[in-house]
Amino acid sequence: MILTLDVGNTQITGGLWDEDKLVLTFRRTTAVGNSSDEIGIFMRSVIRENGFHWQKIDRIGICSVVPSINYSLSSALTKYFTNNVLFIQAGIKTGLKIKYANPKEIGADRIAGAIGAVALHPGKNLVIIDMGTATTIDCVTKNSEYLGGAILSGLRISMEALATGTAKLPSVEISKPDHVCGTSTIEAIQSGLFYGNAGALKEFIYLYEKNVFKGEKPYVLGTGGFSRIFEQYNIFNEISPELILLGVKKALELNN
Repeated sequence: MILTLDVGNTQITGGLWDEDKLVLTFRRTTAVGNSSDEIGIFMRSVIRENGFHWQKIDRIGICSVVPSINYSLSSALTKYFTNNVLFIQAGIKTGLKIKYANPKEIGADRIAGAIGAVALHPGKNLVIIDMGTATTIDCVTKNSEYLGGAILSGLRISMEALATGTAKLPSVEISKPDHVCGTSTIEAIQSGLFYGNAGALKEFIYLYEKNVFKGEKPYVLGTGGFSRIFEQYNIFNEISPELILLGVKKALELNN
């Protein structure tokens, strides 16, 4: 069995694979101060309590954008599972032709998302939008060329910036408001967050189609916790919640 981990700024998402089937997903808050024992015991327990045998895990892939947790995480996995651990990083096989000026600068989550997107839709021009703590937008050509993209503040960061950077604006639930023209402060903030981000994403997709893919319409995949909010808003061709985990699995296979 294969264990894949997507380590984000807010939470760690885990995926357990039995051959090509994702049989379990779990989440844990990203806590930099946790010891390797705390991490290892948690992961063993959650796998065992869901009816699976942690002893059967023989490969582990990790996509991490939190360097400060990597040592504890690597120690935990080596101690409690296996030493066959792969981090997504520059220099590994990805199946992509990286066109970034400095490949070492690319976030592991962006590479994993691109690998997963190509695995799902080979031979297509792709735009991958990952809506988590940050919102990343990446372009991959039909020839598997990773071109780069854009990074925006995520919805929660934007909301928290309004709440902490002003004297009177409150924190709000991040959701699609009932009206675009908000009739309360809360609804006005929700409108700004939802429609502001929707407009930005649509503009990027339009510009990528026009300037990057030379008029060819790309296939747009959404992933990340906030992508579901826009599910009915005609932005994505498809939402793939496990896209990063799939990309990590495919990277493991390429580097086996």
